[in-house]
Amino acid sequence: MSERKVINKYYPPDFDPTKLGRGKRRKDNLMTVRMMLPMSVRCNTCGEYLYKGKKFNSKKETVTGEEYLGVKIFRFYMKCTNCCSEFTIKTDPQNSDYTAELNCSRNFEPWRENERLREEAKLERENEEQGDAIKALENKTLDSKIELAILEGLEEIQADNAQRIAVSPDQLIENYKKRHEEMIHRQNAIDEEELEKLVSKESGSYVKRIEESEQEKRKEPIAPAKKVEVVTKKPRIGVKIKPKNSTAPIAAPSVTKPAIVPPKVSLVDY
Repeated sequence: MSERKVINKYYPPDFDPTKLGRGKRRKDNLMTVRMMLPMSVRCNTCGEYLYKGKKFNSKKETVTGEEYLGVKIFRFYMKCTNCCSEFTIKTDPQNSDYTAELNCSRNFEPWRENERLREEAKLERENEEQGDAIKALENKTLDSKIELAILEGLEEIQADNAQRIAVSPDQLIENYKKRHEEMIHRQNAIDEEELEKLVSKESGSYVKRIEESEQEKRKEPIAPAKKVEVVTKKPRIGVKIKPKNSTAPIAAPSVTKPAIVPPKVSLVDY
């Protein structure tokens, strides 16, 4: 595999190039060319779509009897990838493009249609202005108005861009803070209004007050409680007084067990 990529090949010393035969050329004068499909087409035999950029080993020939301003027109033979049917396309030097010739149809391209419509409108306008000076003047004034409108729009855009560039980062932060505070105040005001509506009765402006009854008014005020003095007695000498609120555990009373006396045994019993 590496031998086919070398540049310098071995020639034996007895090599004679005159003995080499000439290569045979095809009678139909077709040249094999590796190329990409210049446009999107559809095969008319099987309906397969072949998109732009697909590679083919095509056959190229020069179209006899067809030229454009001395430029030759070429024809390319290709085969469909699905059904292997042959289709042809030709060069179009007048429009700097290609045209579908045999057994294929070109897909619709909207941008090409828009270009064609613009060219037709331009030709129609030129034909109208040839014999009518007033029509040409109207078209010129219309074009000047459109240009002025475009210039005004560009000036506005440039002024806006300059104003944005002149603003410093500190000013942007201050403006953001102001907008944030205004939004908070607005939200607080809305919350207060909703709270007032909820508190008021049926979204009214008053709240009913509960009045005191006559019995509650006649009741005398409660006198303050009197202070009670607590007198503590002094303990006697030699007597222990157990505190009342003592939490110390109480000792259980001692229980004396009775002594067990063994029974008397006499010899008479034996």
